[in-house]
Amino acid sequence: MTNTITVLEAGQELTYGFADLARYHGFGFPGGVAHSFKVMQRALPLLGGETPPERREITIRTPFKGPGARDGFEMVTRATTEGRYIIDDSLLALERGEFLKGYVFVLGYRGKTLKLTIREGIVREEFILLSRKPDKTAAENKHLVGLKQEMADRLLVLPAVEAYDVVEID
Repeated sequence: MTNTITVLEAGQELTYGFADLARYHGFGFPGGVAHSFKVMQRALPLLGGETPPERREITIRTPFKGPGARDGFEMVTRATTEGRYIIDDSLLALERGEFLKGYVFVLGYRGKTLKLTIREGIVREEFILLSRKPDKTAAENKHLVGLKQEMADRLLVLPAVEAYDVVEID
């Protein structure tokens, strides 16, 4: 299993590791960066086929509003600055419950579209509840920082096929 993502920029390969995406994002949302990394590891080989996809042709739609994921996708695809990264609440998977409904990512490339959803057991209830809690105490904020890193750490050791399910859609 490779722990990188490869795309093309005008036919030339660009390869990124998680650390590259994390440096671009900074320190605020490592779990979100890890989600974008795993989504791209899972989807890009399926979208590109035998060759990596051209980064500036990849589209991303998601209800996931986290800045870590947005920055991870942006570094690899430039989709945010070029208007190909769209927050779309119509993609919320309400049937998956309150804690998983937003972990949906639809990536497109040259007429092929994939929908990725997080697998059960990866996003923990404690994380969602604390992240949504208003007026967190200093201790709760410190704990939340740890939970964000813990999610990133758990995701990064998983092969992408164990983190995200994928289906091709029309």
